[in-house]
Amino acid sequence: MFNGSTDLGALEKALSLAPPADLTVRLVVPAAVVESRLRQRVEREPPAERIFEADLNVNMRSIRVFESINDLLTTWGREIISVDNVDRKSTFKSICQVEKQIISALLRTDRPTAEKQREFPNLPTGVPASATPPAQNKDMGSRLAWASIFALLIYIGGAGLTSLAQLAIARLIGPRNYGIYSYVLAWTSVLAYLATLGFNVSLLRFVPAYRANGRLDLVRGVIRFALQRSLIAATLFGMIGAASVLLFSDHKQSGLETSIMLGMVAVPLITAYALGATLVRAFGGVVSALLPERIVRDGLLLVLVALLAKSGLRTVDAPSVTLAVVISSAITVGLVFITARKLEPPGLRQAKPTYASREWWFAVPPLMLITGLDVFVSRAGVLVLGWTNHIREAGIFALALNIAMLVGLSRIAVATMFSPTAADLYARGDRKGLQQLFARATLLSAIGAIVVAIPMMVIAEPFLSFFGEGYAAGAPIARVLILGYVFVALCGPQQNLLTMTGNEWAAATTMIAGAVANIVACAAGVAIYGPIGAAVGVALALSIWSVAMAVYIGKRLKIMPGLVFALLSIRPSAFDAHQWNWFLRASK
Repeated sequence: MFNGSTDLGALEKALSLAPPADLTVRLVVPAAVVESRLRQRVEREPPAERIFEADLNVNMRSIRVFESINDLLTTWGREIISVDNVDRKSTFKSICQVEKQIISALLRTDRPTAEKQREFPNLPTGVPASATPPAQNKDMGSRLAWASIFALLIYIGGAGLTSLAQLAIARLIGPRNYGIYSYVLAWTSVLAYLATLGFNVSLLRFVPAYRANGRLDLVRGVIRFALQRSLIAATLFGMIGAASVLLFSDHKQSGLETSIMLGMVAVPLITAYALGATLVRAFGGVVSALLPERIVRDGLLLVLVALLAKSGLRTVDAPSVTLAVVISSAITVGLVFITARKLEPPGLRQAKPTYASREWWFAVPPLMLITGLDVFVSRAGVLVLGWTNHIREAGIFALALNIAMLVGLSRIAVATMFSPTAADLYARGDRKGLQQLFARATLLSAIGAIVVAIPMMVIAEPFLSFFGEGYAAGAPIARVLILGYVFVALCGPQQNLLTMTGNEWAAATTMIAGAVANIVACAAGVAIYGPIGAAVGVALALSIWSVAMAVYIGKRLKIMPGLVFALLSIRPSAFDAHQWNWFLRASK
């Protein structure tokens, strides 16, 4: 009916397949108001999302579709409540009307509460069992799968651009300069994400919650609070890093010193676009949030490096590439905040900011540790090799690490869509649904990682050889790191599960333990076997860290590892819950 190619009979058949609703609400809005709202929505949308928007006339035709639906349901004897949404007064009146109908339906329920609680143990008291359809978890799993695939495509596109940028940089500047660049970028990223103070995670929780309660004053307050504190922290980190270089560095290594100074300039910029992308996501622009960091930044970096090499105005070395990072980051910051301004809720700029500083500061320490240490753990090998003055080896290791991290894209993509749904299920006390969702997320993460890992293991050496002379030595390093990231993917989005269930400190504690284990294992590996030893150390530390989180999740949340639950669902006789509980007791 919407695209004009079907008829009323098809619509009637589709409606007959849908389960009958307990309550049907029809929102009645005059066509002129609808048209005005559609025009305003299109004006606020960023260009990337406007491309996929239907034409205004096509959207307006949907009014006839709703009239047809109403006629069909009325013919079938369905009770329909018509409500208005023209202004605040009519909206409030309609909400009260619907609220009375819901309360009336709850009071009319004919099944005893005890019976409902036996069938639906996670259902809050007083809510009819029909409010939780049996197919709900299945629908959530399906939505998670499709949304994760969509996010994964964007991550893969970003990874492709990153790989192209790294290829161009590695081929142009050679292993030693690439080692300097990778070492500086590692420190820059760690400091920048520490400086977010965890608001790149907590804003996703606070902003939607305040908007849902109509508290735009708190929304503006938490945004201003987060930006001010984080940018001040990022500026201080950058200044301290620059001062440390001037005071303690070996001034004979001018390339390394200049690169670090430029990297410290990039720290506030990376912090700014990380927070800006979080705001875009909190305002509902998932695609618009992923595109700047994953596509625009690395795309600009690739273009700038190519122009630099083509022009011949300056030697392409580590400092010049780091300067390109600063420029691309600055442009990304502007793009992200322009997008956030377009997507912000109406009335936000007029709201007077209100501050709940105590609540916001309470969330800072664990999330700050999680965010900073997550970046630190992934780059521990490069940092250790840089500390021990193995600059050339750090470049080879960094390139191998970039290849291995492609395996982890599936877990990151799944986690992007898993987190809000997991938080919702936990808040409603639906532990069974949370277990099933975690199992599906783990399966998606594992399948994606294995699909990427198998060909990468085979082509690692010839692929690395394309980057230039000397890089082929990183093939064994890449294979070892790939195995480590596959194991992490097999465990699923455990860190996100802990964070979304209010166990931020537990996630932070495991991150600290993982970071310490990573550094110790890397240092020992470098001392004994060199770069391949660092790779073994990273892989072992990632595996131990993942197992520790799995044990903690089992004890604290009573949730099995995703693959174990999937195996139990397929072959109940192969593994049962009693064996899993025995394992948890034994692990004490």
